[in-house]
Amino acid sequence: MCFTSKLSKDSESIEERFNAKFIDKERFKPQIEISAFSFPKTPVIIDTNPNEINFLEWGLIPEWSKNSTIQKFTLNARVESLALKASFNKVLNKRCLIVADGFYEWQWRNKSGSLKQKYLIHLPNHDLFAFAGLYSYWKNPKNQLNHLTYTIVTTEANRLMAEIHNTKKRMPIILKPEDEADWLRAKNVNEFRYPYCTNLQAQALNKDELLLF
Repeated sequence: MCFTSKLSKDSESIEERFNAKFIDKERFKPQIEISAFSFPKTPVIIDTNPNEINFLEWGLIPEWSKNSTIQKFTLNARVESLALKASFNKVLNKRCLIVADGFYEWQWRNKSGSLKQKYLIHLPNHDLFAFAGLYSYWKNPKNQLNHLTYTIVTTEANRLMAEIHNTKKRMPIILKPEDEADWLRAKNVNEFRYPYCTNLQAQALNKDELLLF
């Protein structure tokens, strides 16, 4: 799964890569490590405004939810079961691109998981990319404030990620640049179920090790 991402590039590089403009550039701060469990607001491009980069909250809250406690369970969404889950089946066509230039996973080095190796996964040259995402509008019934929230869609791990994420063997869908528009146009999710991005690299942190498959 994907619960820790990285976005270290500056705002100008992001705007150039995605041919879109931040709606509030002053809010953006590059970050080396972004934890999903703090429900951060990160740069996201949504289907209805593909030329704008907004800030959405990580952890999808369905519009029917009475509170935000569901967020910790909706940080990721399995592509194979999107249509079966009440949290996601109403937002299958609400597509977004989550901007990143890396993410982190922990490889279990023993059966109990007490010994782990942290890896930074990235493209060559640490290039920018987009996770496939779904988003939702939610109005907090207590204070009537509106929230834009998202989830990262995951799929079966490719060879590299199966070696690292060696317990659940999952990975986020990292869209090829040529597939980003199709994702935003709500192309059938089953077209994106296969393992993505064979040119990923994995850097073992605190060790001189680079995995390439």
